[in-house]
Amino acid sequence: MSLIRFILKRLLSIIPVIFGVLTLTFILSRVMPGDPVIALLQARNTPNINPILIAQQRHELGLDQPIIIQYFRYFSDLFKGNWGLSVSISRGTPVWDLIIRRLPRTVDLSIFAILLASYLGIRIGVISATHRNKARDTLFRGVALIGVSLPVFFLGMLLQYTFGYILNIFPMVGYKQIQYPDPPFITGFFLIDSLMGGYHYLAVDYIWHLTLPVFCLSFNTLASILRLTRSSMLEVLEQDYVRTARAKGCKEKDIIRTHALKNALISTITIIGLNFAYLLSGAVLVETTFGIYGIGLTLVDAIRYADYWVLNGIVFVITIIFVLTTLITDIFCGILDPRIRF
Repeated sequence: MSLIRFILKRLLSIIPVIFGVLTLTFILSRVMPGDPVIALLQARNTPNINPILIAQQRHELGLDQPIIIQYFRYFSDLFKGNWGLSVSISRGTPVWDLIIRRLPRTVDLSIFAILLASYLGIRIGVISATHRNKARDTLFRGVALIGVSLPVFFLGMLLQYTFGYILNIFPMVGYKQIQYPDPPFITGFFLIDSLMGGYHYLAVDYIWHLTLPVFCLSFNTLASILRLTRSSMLEVLEQDYVRTARAKGCKEKDIIRTHALKNALISTITIIGLNFAYLLSGAVLVETTFGIYGIGLTLVDAIRYADYWVLNGIVFVITIIFVLTTLITDIFCGILDPRIRF
């Protein structure tokens, strides 16, 4: 199967996945506790909330119609580009605009976290494999074990207490100093907009604020990548072609970089791609702990205040990112390893 046919086939398979996820989200949002009408009226500080006012508001939002009518109306509006308005989180704001404002912060967190985890995880994993059962290997395996077992929120609180409260090195919450204004909106990404607008102090402050959240978010992924890289490298180093390279007198450094690492990275790249998609949806705890209002914390608020439209919009975006990330990962693995045929 050619690469183009493979991509088209995967894109077609995405359609039922998206419909399934959105259908499940729609159903769960309607049966979960909470009432968006009550949340809307409370957000407006409406006095004398009575059944007549509630019924009137439900009619305006279309929530008095049968559930099947709401379902088809929702899908029709969604694919027309009408994602609805937020009724409580940011009252009256179009859902798409709200997501565009909040998503870049989560993407920044996830990109920095996956880059840090990938670099350190692969590098340390190779060192651990080449020093098997020695002091370095034992130390790194211990760190990896802690990384996969330590809850993210607990690690975040430890980092806040140690580096924010006791040592006072890094900020404990937020993504910038309160007195600093946001840079002019260009791309939506704070770092890029700060650099493009010439606000270099904002870029430095932004990176400084993200240091602890990025490390916290990346630690679990780093441990997974480290363990997988180590096990893949140990398997590859036992192959015949590696022994042949050693017998021919090749330098051990060249054997590791040229012969072993490339083949060992196939499974590692797969886990990196999947972890990046998981980081986007799993940044909820980190954003909540460090007070960063990204898409994760917005999702929590959407569930808390029963903001159906924001909830469904966020799930739709995360689903698209997840399936596209897995597709790109599969394509990259095929390019890296010619033995993989589409």
